[in-house]
Amino acid sequence: MNKAIGKTGVVSALGAMSGTSLDGVDAAVVRTDGHDITGFGESRYRAYSEAERVVIAAGFGKWSGDAVTAAAAVVEAAHLEVLNGFDAVDLIGFHGQTLAHAPRMQGTLQVGDGAVLAEALGLPVVWDFRSADVELGGEGAPLAPFFHHACARYAGMTEPVAFLNLGGVGNLTWVDPSCARPEAEGALLAFDTGPANAPLNDLMQARLGKAYDEGGKLAARGTVEQGALELFLAEPFFAKMPPKSLDRNDFAEMVALVGELGDADAAATLTAMCAAGVAEAMQHCPTPPARVLVTGGGRHNPVLMQMLKVSLDCSVVAVEAVGLDGDMLEAQAFGYLAVRVARGLPTSCPGTTGVRAAVGGGTVSMPSVRRG
Repeated sequence: MNKAIGKTGVVSALGAMSGTSLDGVDAAVVRTDGHDITGFGESRYRAYSEAERVVIAAGFGKWSGDAVTAAAAVVEAAHLEVLNGFDAVDLIGFHGQTLAHAPRMQGTLQVGDGAVLAEALGLPVVWDFRSADVELGGEGAPLAPFFHHACARYAGMTEPVAFLNLGGVGNLTWVDPSCARPEAEGALLAFDTGPANAPLNDLMQARLGKAYDEGGKLAARGTVEQGALELFLAEPFFAKMPPKSLDRNDFAEMVALVGELGDADAAATLTAMCAAGVAEAMQHCPTPPARVLVTGGGRHNPVLMQMLKVSLDCSVVAVEAVGLDGDMLEAQAFGYLAVRVARGLPTSCPGTTGVRAAVGGGTVSMPSVRRG
């Protein structure tokens, strides 16, 4: 337990997230006692420059070496820039940048040193959230489900609901908010659904020099190549039962499947692949959710959202419909998880990552001189 925030009571936690889509760093404050959410605070976004994206992307799939070191330096500098101006914060949850994720093989790697941030910011920093879960047999992902459970209760939900995060990789959390604790049996089921924005972003960058398909405008002009879609859905990943997780590059061949298509048709097909992966994932839900709440960058793509509405048998809306911030939800999640780590509470369980028992991951780094 971290004495700086005590054992009980509400604290202000600043969470930071840098996703595999490489758009930038999200930072947001959540007020919580580690169980319930009492409110949200300031948030900020700091975009990566094209040069920074190139450096980080060069480290994808690598576990060590100069490319990893260079990526870590960019990640730390960007986080320091965006985190430095927040006031009245008790601690920080720092996810870092995932470069490689192979839980049954090498493990999982998020670069960025929380101890460096703690010294620079003068605040306790909780980081390395995934390693303990992987060491105990878990997938190490997804980690936001415990926060999703708290969000469902914060929003006053009583029926099962699904949170769908569409970042670089897609992940789904089925929540039963009638369960008082997220680690309770039957409270949560979570797993990766398949690739989301990453393949489309890579295609846009390679072909058009653009970071993403803004507003789905390119995909809207295209036609889905059904043969490529069928090959995609034949991948063994979709037949595998949860828990399951993906590395950003696990479906790199998706871009090859659309390699001979024109730009618009390729974009439409990659977008349809994302939606089809989600439709397959919904079959694993213990009971049909009342609705699907979409978070992450994918909810800004109207073509993708329409594909989801057509293919799913329930209401599909952005999380803003229940008063949450879909751009900052993952950053808020790591603020929430930081409080749980500091107070010795679990952050994952068998229903979320397949870990053998509920476990609290994370390392707490204390500054030598406390801010303020």
